[in-house]
Amino acid sequence: MEAGYGLAPTEIVERLLAAGAVGCNLEDSIVGRLKDAEQHAEWLSEVSIAAGDRLVLNARVDTFLFGDRSAETAVKRACLYIDAGADVVYPILAPEELLPDLANGVSKPLNALYRPGNASPSRLGSLGAARVTFGGGLHLQAATDVTDLAQKIGQAYGTR
Repeated sequence: MEAGYGLAPTEIVERLLAAGAVGCNLEDSIVGRLKDAEQHAEWLSEVSIAAGDRLVLNARVDTFLFGDRSAETAVKRACLYIDAGADVVYPILAPEELLPDLANGVSKPLNALYRPGNASPSRLGSLGAARVTFGGGLHLQAATDVTDLAQKIGQAYGTR
């Protein structure tokens, strides 16, 4: 759901439920900048109240994209979002060496991003991630593999 597309919390929840969703990510940035954490927490609280126990709310923490990239800042924002009703927190692009600090700093499950060529999902789990997201990485890897294969076929059989 990115940052909610400007929809009211109840409308977000109803649209997700109508689509058959059981959860969603909600980002704390918009147009390349972090939102005010307190205001975002208030908004998340409204979404959480509207959702009740019908949706899992995964609060994305974008400090490693647009903030100071510290564990302290990410944990501070994550804790605000947990207090607002988030079920999971997702500090996207958090470096694997910070995952233990992040996991120890929050009271809810930590979501980590798997990226091909980096730490495996089991390694991310051993560092504190309770949930692993694959994001667009698998699609990008598959597209790269298909492109490479097509180029090899073209080279082997000549392109016309």
